[in-house]
Amino acid sequence: MDDKLILVVDDDEELCGLLAEYLGPEGFVVRAVHDGATGLTEALSGRYALAILDVMLPGANGFEVLHRIREASPLPVIMLTARGDDVDRIVGLEIGADDYLAKPFLPRELVARMRAVLRRARADAPAPAQAAPLTLGDVTLVPDSRALRVRGAQVHLTDAEFSILHALLAGAGRVVPREELCRVALGREAAPEDRSLAVHVSNLRRKLSEAGAHPVIKAVRGEGYIFCRPEHADNGQGLPA
Repeated sequence: MDDKLILVVDDDEELCGLLAEYLGPEGFVVRAVHDGATGLTEALSGRYALAILDVMLPGANGFEVLHRIREASPLPVIMLTARGDDVDRIVGLEIGADDYLAKPFLPRELVARMRAVLRRARADAPAPAQAAPLTLGDVTLVPDSRALRVRGAQVHLTDAEFSILHALLAGAGRVVPREELCRVALGREAAPEDRSLAVHVSNLRRKLSEAGAHPVIKAVRGEGYIFCRPEHADNGQGLPA
């Protein structure tokens, strides 16, 4: 994998050209393709550090491509959505996008989002030194291999979900502020209208529940989220997200 090579999947060839021109001086190399099938093939090639994926594509749409990527690869993906289309943003995050950006966007904002996602992906990569697993109740998180096990069975997490769960487990029994989780999982400050964190937490809860863990992540209104210790899992501290 080339840590500077970026895949752009968008049928707007003019936009792809502009992105290549802008991202070049930022140290990135852009390879652009213009349909979903080719985008999927390229995304699964193992060559790229990150993919920028438009929702509206000829052939397979961006959601279908993202779903296929997530079946086989942890490649970081930023989705491009229509401005104001909250449904597209939420669906993309639910499928496994690392972040999204609404069109039209400022190139500087895209670069900031890219760097944040890449920083998180590098931070989540296996480290040479071995870190101790975090275990609470049915849940065991192994930082070095980025593995989550629930009752002994492995559960796949996206980079954002892993970062959130790691922060919550490390602070188990206390409320982890929403602002802290946004910085850890999204690489940016929390915004009142941004539902990205809530969607990532919802996906994480669903995966834990499907794997047989008790509902251990609760929201505390106006503050953040708490990973409840088993003896406190039903104490009513949290409220639904």
